[in-house]
Formats: sequence, C-alpha cells, structure tokens
Amino acid sequence: MSDLLQDLQWRYATKKFDSSKVVSQDKVDFILEAIRLSASSSGLQPYEVIVVTNKEIRQQIVPHAWGQQQITDASHLLVFAAWDNYTAERINMMFDLVNEQRGSINQGWEDYRNMLLNAYPGRDAQTNFEHAARQAYIGLGSALIAAADAKVDSTPMEGFTPDEVDAILGLREKGLRSVVMLPLGYRADDGDWLVNLKKVRRSDEDFITQVA
Repeated sequence: MSDLLQDLQWRYATKKFDSSKVVSQDKVDFILEAIRLSASSSGLQPYEVIVVTNKEIRQQIVPHAWGQQQITDASHLLVFAAWDNYTAERINMMFDLVNEQRGSINQGWEDYRNMLLNAYPGRDAQTNFEHAARQAYIGLGSALIAAADAKVDSTPMEGFTPDEVDAILGLREKGLRSVVMLPLGYRADDGDWLVNLKKVRRSDEDFITQVA
C-alpha cells in the first residue's frame, strides 16, 4: 500500500512533456486495461477510450484546447468519450455479453435488465449523456492511478471545446461525445513550473469525516 501512496505523491498534472520520449506499448496497454476494468453503473461501461498518436490530428485539437501543448508533446493522447444516450440496443448489448461470458441466464439479472430498459431509454438524451460522462470519470481515475504506478506522467484535461474535438475525431457519427482528455508521456527536464512544487492537499481532519 505504501508504494501506491508514494506513486500518487509522485504524480502531478504535468505541464510540459518531453516530446522525444515515447511511452512503451506495454505501459499504454496496462493503463488501458486498468480503465477497461473500472467500475461503472450497472456494468454498462457507457464510454469508450480513443487513443490518438497521430501528431497531425493532435495538432488540430490544440487550438480548441486553449493552446495546451501537452496534447502534442505527450507520447499518447487518451480521449474519454461517453455514449450520447442510453438506448435499448446498448443496454441489451451489455446484458447479452454478460450472459454469454457467464454461460447462464439469471432471472434476477434479467429483471434488472428490464428495469433499466423501462427507465433509461425514456429519459432525455442530455440526462443520459451526463450520467454516462460520470462513468467515464471513474475510468479517468483508474487511468491516473495506473499511470502513476507505471511511472508515466499524465495530465487530466477538461479545458477544450468538446464539439470541435468530436468533429475532428468523428465521434458524433459513432454516438459518442468527448468528456475529458488525458495526455500520457514523460515530464521534461526543464520548463515545467509545477514539477518541483510541493503537493498540497487538505488535511485528513479537514477532508475526511468519520461517521461511527
């Protein structure tokens, strides 16, 4: 446990990446697998991760992300894109996959499927998207921890125009909307004002409330 806390103490939102350093594929796969194994509401996994290594495409994104150069200087760019809506097809896809993988059908599980089918598709699309987007943030948390464990630097980014990123990556045609981005790479030796600053977090007493 202490190693994990040391990893989290080490990580920070990297402001300048070394563009000459590339994250190995095994480390990228490790981070992606951590995301894939993340918890999600009802196990629906209502988002996808787009891995962008193409420099030209990432350069197109920069003007729509406040000019943040981490997008191009990093080794990889992960874009978390949530479902734009919950549909019967999407819900059934995941429940059918569970039944197939487990090799059986559980009546309680089928009752739960029907409950979701009666509730989710009838809600407005924006409400459903916002719910799916919150699930994507759970995956983002897993990615940050996995990257720290692999000693890969990262920077969670909300500072971009989703509509523009969606257009560049063709997400709307896939029924997806970008939510948050995560460049992966290695911190530069110099030029990052944040790298040597003390990590500051609220104290346990101010942050945690025990209810016994």
